[in-house]
Amino acid sequence: MLELIKLDTNSIVPKYLQIINSVVRNVSNGNAKFGDQVPSINSLSKEFYLSRDTVERAYKVLKKRKVIVSVPGKGTYIAKTQLISKLNILFFVNKLSPYKTQLYNSFLKEMGERCHVDLQSYHSDETLFLELMAKYKSVYDYFVIMPHFRTESLSHRSFTKKVEAVINELPKENLILLDSKSSQIEGNFIEVYQDYENDIFSALRSAKDNIANKYNKLTLVYPKTAFYPYPKEIVDGFKAFCCNFSFDFEIIEEISNEFKLENKNLYITIEEDDLVAVMNLVKKSNYKLGVDVGVISYNDTPLKQVLGITVISCDFEAMGIQAAKMITENIKEKVKAPFFFIDRESA
Repeated sequence: MLELIKLDTNSIVPKYLQIINSVVRNVSNGNAKFGDQVPSINSLSKEFYLSRDTVERAYKVLKKRKVIVSVPGKGTYIAKTQLISKLNILFFVNKLSPYKTQLYNSFLKEMGERCHVDLQSYHSDETLFLELMAKYKSVYDYFVIMPHFRTESLSHRSFTKKVEAVINELPKENLILLDSKSSQIEGNFIEVYQDYENDIFSALRSAKDNIANKYNKLTLVYPKTAFYPYPKEIVDGFKAFCCNFSFDFEIIEEISNEFKLENKNLYITIEEDDLVAVMNLVKKSNYKLGVDVGVISYNDTPLKQVLGITVISCDFEAMGIQAAKMITENIKEKVKAPFFFIDRESA
């Protein structure tokens, strides 16, 4: 087994990760089998001039993944495990929303049986994200990360300095960033992103004539602060559209109890609670939906499809498929995800 382990002294990949990858690769291709003895920590450290701590770190991860097992007084051996020949992937989301679940499911389906994927939500919390990364960064082959964080004032940030530092420590061949684009993450890695400002601008522009024929004003319901905040670039794109095409517009933070609908107004909601509130107000009014008042929701879901809610939305299913294909085909590129205006009865 000692002869099968190969380390590259010129590689930027940490030595402990090279040990892990080498052991897993040899078991996957059949060179090492269940029950084969693994070199001791002392023998491996002497063979490659490594510290004991480096080898111990690698073996600790391999034991946690049940690739190897230690038998007191006898040694360490290859363990029988179903995951040995599969990629282990950690899928990080900021929240478990319907559309991000759709993305996750499409990713799983496209990856098929070749991997084991664990889903973790860090709830847009920087501290929790950093704790989870410290716990898991040595355990997985790939890290799929959707970076959305809230500040102390409950506004949105795609990245923080601490988050960027931790992500930059990961081997870039193991990194996939989804949703938010970053110019601060170094190296060649997979990225499938949304362009929030240009996406909403382009989506609304595609429906500009229909909007102009029906409505005199556009109102964006955008919460400046939230437990799961939204990128402010959405507001920038909305403003740019209205100013470029001379639409009267307003930006409000929520649909309050005192809120009153305006005739010939098109309402664009981001949070589901505001969508429900607007729809309830329409139901109680004499206005006809899609004629007197319009409603557009941000991010599509199966329920919105059934209810006939017009949406502007990223194609989250396509994003998941694209990310999976780039992993399996070893393509390291930065690709913008599709974004659409989907016209239904509500607008």
